[in-house]
Amino acid sequence: MKIIRYQDTSGNIGHAALQADGTGLKLTGDIYGSPHVTQEKAEVARLLAPVVPTNILCIGLNYRRHAQESGVAAPERPVLFVKGNNTLQHPGAPILLPRHMRSDEVDYECELAVVIGRACKNVSRERALDYVLGYTCCNDVSARDWQIRLGGGQWCRGKFFDTFAPLGPCLVTTDEIPNPNALRISTVLNGEIMQDWNTNDMIFDVPALIEFLSGSTTLLPGTVILTGTPHGVGMARKPPRWLRPGDVVTIEIGGIGALTNPVHEETP
Repeated sequence: MKIIRYQDTSGNIGHAALQADGTGLKLTGDIYGSPHVTQEKAEVARLLAPVVPTNILCIGLNYRRHAQESGVAAPERPVLFVKGNNTLQHPGAPILLPRHMRSDEVDYECELAVVIGRACKNVSRERALDYVLGYTCCNDVSARDWQIRLGGGQWCRGKFFDTFAPLGPCLVTTDEIPNPNALRISTVLNGEIMQDWNTNDMIFDVPALIEFLSGSTTLLPGTVILTGTPHGVGMARKPPRWLRPGDVVTIEIGGIGALTNPVHEETP
């Protein structure tokens, strides 16, 4: 099932099952429990990020070709950083280039996002996918100047600005994606393909990431895991291609769909 989260014309927020014709049928019940598909059409005035994360856990340098283009060795263990819920952005809503805490080196990163469906801890890789509700697209927007030079030696400052985690357009349940490490993943910037690869290039696949992240740590329902980006990021291009006001960036993953966001400047 493909699940969307939406706001109707009265401001009410709900979930719906996306249909082949682009309409949605309202869901009742908890999406982390046993949601029921009704026959009532959803009145979608605004498409929202499919979930509100309880945590956003992010993995860096998790594609072999991306590690190569970054000039670093493949890590021995997953590299973890976090994003705050303030970074969440909806499909179609703008990515804001920081201007108060200015960055002129904002980059795109297409990523497969994994949504945990039930609480888990110390999970083996063999059982890891049993705890996944589904998958969606994410753009792990990154201010490279703050990430690399200005952030005190840690990545989080450059990853933590408002709107830096667009998520969507829908959540696809695991019955439709039995193998998350066999999906085409791409970034299209103003109609030009910038990243175009496959999730089979992950150094640590999705089961390995869940095993690692759940070690001595409870992953709550709604935890979103960003699984890394393939090669082709703006930072690695010659010259670098940073996001600019007026750009339109689309993240697309096979079997899930396309997440599109315009790029604006932050206003006072």
